[in-house]
Amino acid sequence: MTVSSLVQLRLVWCCWTLPRWQMNGHKRSLAVWTSATAKWTLKQKKLAELYRIPVSRPPILSGTSLLGKGALSTTSISPKEVMLTSERYGVQRLPFSHVSDSDLAFFEHLIPGRVITDPDELRLFNVDWLQSVRGCSTMLLRPRTAAEVSEILRYCNKRNLAVNPQGGNTGLVGGSVPVFDEIILSTALMNQVISFNSVSGILVCQAGCILENLNTYLEELDFIMPLDLGAKGSCHIGGNVATNAGGLRLLRYGSLRGTVLGLEVVLADGSILNCLASLRKDNTGYDLKQLFIGSEGTLGVITAVSILCPRKPKSVNLAFLGSPFYILIETSGSNSAHDEEKLNNFLEHVMASGLVTDGTVATEDKKIKILWSLRERITEALTHDGCVYKYDISLPVERLYDLVIDTRARLGKTAKNVVGYGHLGDGNLHLNITAESYSHSLLNAIEPFVYKWTAQYNGSISAEHGLGFKKKHYIQYSKPQEAVLLMQQVKAMLDPKGILNPYKTLPASS
Repeated sequence: MTVSSLVQLRLVWCCWTLPRWQMNGHKRSLAVWTSATAKWTLKQKKLAELYRIPVSRPPILSGTSLLGKGALSTTSISPKEVMLTSERYGVQRLPFSHVSDSDLAFFEHLIPGRVITDPDELRLFNVDWLQSVRGCSTMLLRPRTAAEVSEILRYCNKRNLAVNPQGGNTGLVGGSVPVFDEIILSTALMNQVISFNSVSGILVCQAGCILENLNTYLEELDFIMPLDLGAKGSCHIGGNVATNAGGLRLLRYGSLRGTVLGLEVVLADGSILNCLASLRKDNTGYDLKQLFIGSEGTLGVITAVSILCPRKPKSVNLAFLGSPFYILIETSGSNSAHDEEKLNNFLEHVMASGLVTDGTVATEDKKIKILWSLRERITEALTHDGCVYKYDISLPVERLYDLVIDTRARLGKTAKNVVGYGHLGDGNLHLNITAESYSHSLLNAIEPFVYKWTAQYNGSISAEHGLGFKKKHYIQYSKPQEAVLLMQQVKAMLDPKGILNPYKTLPASS
């Protein structure tokens, strides 16, 4: 296959009820298919208003500082009615020290003006954006450098103060907010691009850079990030790496375990581990960066990332197709005529076979963003349906939707809606169950049923969102006991006092 024929294919599907664009006849040029996107009906406009689809959300850029509008405020919701995590889940506080006046004085001296103790400001950082878990931290720290993070962790380790690393606070499993009064360590001000090599495509940046801003920065240089996801406007690249976020480009560019070349990490005792390599090949000893990818801040605080970025594709086409489900198929490559021919042949085939009954194609960036917004903002839309129970599952493709059907049958009218959407290309299902309000009895009906069902078909209970607080006790459905024990031993070695993101990712050691 020549370079010009390399085509990106990412498949994302959903069972969401959306308006239909009729496609009569099969032999159409791509231009004719594309023109269908202009035929918005009143119903379609109302849909866009319902989902509040943004046509564009320009980031705030200042030189190479990628702060962005979402850097210091994690969410716009009011957390006043969110039940404390400790009360909802019956968690007991571990014997960590409490923040004292002398601790406050130390941090104010170390990072003057960047210590937040005002309860009103802290409320938004104590609650996840889904409003499902809430801690009661009394202090938030905003370092700018790895050296400052080092001093903070060295002090906290000595004082036995628990620390909750926090990026954009876009997590879905309660991993990014305190459970009790852990000190919140925000990476929001660590937002500098350190270097970019326009030959190799290797970007080195601080962990607090917002994903969307990085992509905007790279597009001006004819490159893109290998990662894309719905929360890109507020999530931090360090948080993405810490959770091993999958996203929409995984099928084409692979996971972060392959595209991340190196990391700078501050360990629990304050040691700075500089493995910020910018090499495509480095086989010297253990690949230590892999310990921290997906560790959710429990082994160390990621302060900088070296990541391989692909060239920006010269042609992009997006097909939005329907029959029993709606599916988005995006192709991207280096030859628009070649890509158009292949896509036309595919569309003619699926129409003639009856596999697809309706659809539209977009090639303009503005229309592509509008169609992707329908998919990317499903999570946000579901929050308007009440309390949402979210499950991020990986399954064999042939079993992908069976879980939705079985869960719907199991819960019956006790749930408001049971919705399934996700990434068809890599077998990642996002199972969402909504109810008018939180119900412990409904939670018991869902868990561990969902995890047992997943294990029955050799799936993973966490495809891309991590285990966080909510899933840690179910890790045995995806990992053998020996693997869990080894993980606990690694945690004990790197963080013997357990101060880093406690109550998360792993069950407590026996």
